[in-house]
Amino acid sequence: MINLYKISLSLATLAVTGFISSKAQAALLVTSFNNNAVLAYDETTGAFINDFVPSGSGGLSGPIDPTFGPDNNLYVTSYNNSSVLKYNGKTGAFINEFIPSGSGGLSKTRDLVFGPDNNLYITSEGNNSVLKYDGMTGNFINAFVPSDSGGLSAPIGLAFGPDNNLYVSSFGTNSVLKYEAMTGNFINAFVPFGSGGLDRPLGLTFGPDNNLYVSSFGTNSVLKYEGMTGNFINAFVPFGSGGLDGPRGITFGPDNKLYVGSFNNDSVLKYDETTGTLISTFVPNGSGGLDGPVIVTFTSTPVPEPSSVLGTLAFSAFGTGYLLKRKLREL
Repeated sequence: MINLYKISLSLATLAVTGFISSKAQAALLVTSFNNNAVLAYDETTGAFINDFVPSGSGGLSGPIDPTFGPDNNLYVTSYNNSSVLKYNGKTGAFINEFIPSGSGGLSKTRDLVFGPDNNLYITSEGNNSVLKYDGMTGNFINAFVPSDSGGLSAPIGLAFGPDNNLYVSSFGTNSVLKYEAMTGNFINAFVPFGSGGLDRPLGLTFGPDNNLYVSSFGTNSVLKYEGMTGNFINAFVPFGSGGLDGPRGITFGPDNKLYVGSFNNDSVLKYDETTGTLISTFVPNGSGGLDGPVIVTFTSTPVPEPSSVLGTLAFSAFGTGYLLKRKLREL
């Protein structure tokens, strides 16, 4: 009986130790457009963790872009009500409506990015512009890229490049346009109309190699362009590679691999950063209720996991030990 009690206590100690050490981890976050949520997945295995931002939290409707701010909180564009909502970066709890619906003329919010000045820049698809907001307060500053500047039509993705200038995918003109970092003045069509087969460009990002990668929705591919000149290099992820269907958001992870949200089959695919070869279907079709993945990003801080079997084992083992100790006292 005494030995059994010691074993139970040892089991409880091991289980509790394991539970504590594994209760939080970094994660891949994916906006699930059709069920108004942001879902979290294990950054190493792709296993579903939780609904980081539950469906409709704070009025979230049609989430597009989840981006972490300088304060490590999460900012999400809410397409259907033309706003930006703010959530706790560790727990996903709703904080506030950071940019109210329609502020500054915001219409059909798409992607957002915090600039080198820590202010917030948002593509406003409904009026073909990029709007600028104070990164601390959410107050409207100006139309950084005014309506139709440089031929901008249905702006979607945006990123500040290694040169600190702003690059915007122009869905309506099958191009990527470049704007001056300080003024928002149009510089050029960095990726000209249809270059390399570009068709309905959505997400864009600069890779570890400082080249530009653009998701080409119309050709089910990710195209690569020279980061200094915009010259076409190759179809980095060729048409439909690994089952890619409707590429949207693209990002390079902490492991430097390329992660692509495949909108039409509700998955996230992972590709080699050098060759573009498929590594895995990182998040399988519909995992955790994923429905319409738009943009993927990685957390900067660990995400708490729900109670695990290990935790249950810990308390069960402790309870067993306690009951045995009590029984021995009665003898």
